[in-house]
Amino acid sequence: MASRSSAPDKGPGFFSQIRSLYTFTKAEFSWLPWVLVAVVVVGIGIGVLIGFLIPPAAIWSVILWGVTGLLFGLLGAMIVLTRLSTRAMYIKLDGMPGAAGHVLSTSLGRSWVASEMPVGVNPKTQDAVYRVIGRGGVVIVGEGARGRLSRLVNDEKMKVQRVASGVPINVLYIGHGEGDVPISKLSATIKSFPKKVDRTTMAAVVKRVDSVSQSVTSLPIPKGIDPMRARAPRPR
Repeated sequence: MASRSSAPDKGPGFFSQIRSLYTFTKAEFSWLPWVLVAVVVVGIGIGVLIGFLIPPAAIWSVILWGVTGLLFGLLGAMIVLTRLSTRAMYIKLDGMPGAAGHVLSTSLGRSWVASEMPVGVNPKTQDAVYRVIGRGGVVIVGEGARGRLSRLVNDEKMKVQRVASGVPINVLYIGHGEGDVPISKLSATIKSFPKKVDRTTMAAVVKRVDSVSQSVTSLPIPKGIDPMRARAPRPR
């Protein structure tokens, strides 16, 4: 009988995650290597310059400051890589069905309650409606053609109004047209809504809305996006 190992499977290491992050981002920004090298070189240059300017300008002081500049350059390169990977992720998600659910479930933090699954779906057109509840009230997010989303959005809005009277309800549409919100600015737009609901009321609204919400798990979910693959890997 084969012995079983009790050791848990180890996840990818730090350098493996950095390599995955770099590969993911470079696929969208081919100039990424040059930017990272430039950041590191600038960091070293600043460190060496400080070493010459601070007396006594001994060789050991210049080397020490050069190493310090190298470390800050590597840190700066990591920050640039992380921010560019986020931009690359939004570029890949833009226009893909299900992208709004991925952003809402990963980018809003604890002040908002959202699900990756839509609360309303049109199986034929793959148009979907998502609902977010937070201190800023209720936000209904439409993903798809605005004209086709009218019925889904109105149904969800009426459902919320029945159980959450007086709570602000905002409607956002994902897109690049007039009045639309790009997927890259979705989370920032939602977070910008003024806080008009206290935490107790927010919790009550979540329970009330969930109690009247119809499950859509049996409906076909829009295809075209695998959130696990679309998400930019981040180093731990």
